[in-house]
Amino acid sequence: MRETIGAVWPYFRRYRRALAIGLGALVVKDACAVALPLLIREGVDSLTLGFALDKLLLFAALLVGVAAVKGIFQYWMRVILIGCSRDIEYDLRNDLFARLTGLSQDFYARFRTGDIMARATNDLNAVRMMLGPGVMYWTETALLFVLAVIAMLSVDWPLTLMALAPAPLVSVAVLFFGRAIHERFERIQSLFSDISSRVQENLSGVRIIRAYAQEQAELERFEQLNREYIAQNIRLAKISGLFMPLLQALIGLTFLVVLWAGGYRLLRGEITLGTFLMFNTFMGLLVWPMVAFGWVVNLMQRGNASLKRINAILKEQPSIA
Repeated sequence: MRETIGAVWPYFRRYRRALAIGLGALVVKDACAVALPLLIREGVDSLTLGFALDKLLLFAALLVGVAAVKGIFQYWMRVILIGCSRDIEYDLRNDLFARLTGLSQDFYARFRTGDIMARATNDLNAVRMMLGPGVMYWTETALLFVLAVIAMLSVDWPLTLMALAPAPLVSVAVLFFGRAIHERFERIQSLFSDISSRVQENLSGVRIIRAYAQEQAELERFEQLNREYIAQNIRLAKISGLFMPLLQALIGLTFLVVLWAGGYRLLRGEITLGTFLMFNTFMGLLVWPMVAFGWVVNLMQRGNASLKRINAILKEQPSIA
């Protein structure tokens, strides 16, 4: 991961102002998201004590206002950060093209045309997804989780610790599945390069293939490559398909803990109804970050594997300066 950060850092520096604004919008959006359950707690607790209608309307107006601010900043967060990833993709593609035009003939003897095209298309797209949605949702998920945990700890730390009991299991699952996804995606991208190269070579050498009656042999080789490509994608789908249900099961376990422990403490009068609803609202708020975390791990591992393949070309030097 350190190598990945070092490779993309110069591109981040070019757009540091836009990135700072986008991340600022992200912070405001997450702060508003955390404020909503706290407002619900205050409103419900005040309602159980009994208060005037005008105060109820004030709480309702605050909820609507905070939700509106959250929506506005979420929109600009996405526009700015996803826009930056598009700009970085554009710069990276230009740098890759400039490097390719300056390399010597011996490079093209080692790298086939189809392989180069795969890196300039599929791999660049994976890198953009990592730098755009990947970085954005990674930051949003981490910040929202930290802010929510701080808010919950400040209200009721025993219930918070019980709710977070499955968290270590999530970390173990992410480490294991993240490594497996990375290895499988590297193999898939390598096979895609082989397929692209085979198509390019067959099209450019079609006369020779026909002259030596090698059509059937080339078809069999191409079919074998495609079967291997399908098999590797199925392997990736299996590991990804196991990861998401496991993550959702851990999320369900968290809800179960809050409902059982929170409901028990509510019946005993140890917490208020507003606090119980606040914790359930926070759990609902954290469902998307937990699910997104699995998706983000997938994006980051794919992008990391693709960036290594692109860097292999960017680090090449012409044999004759």
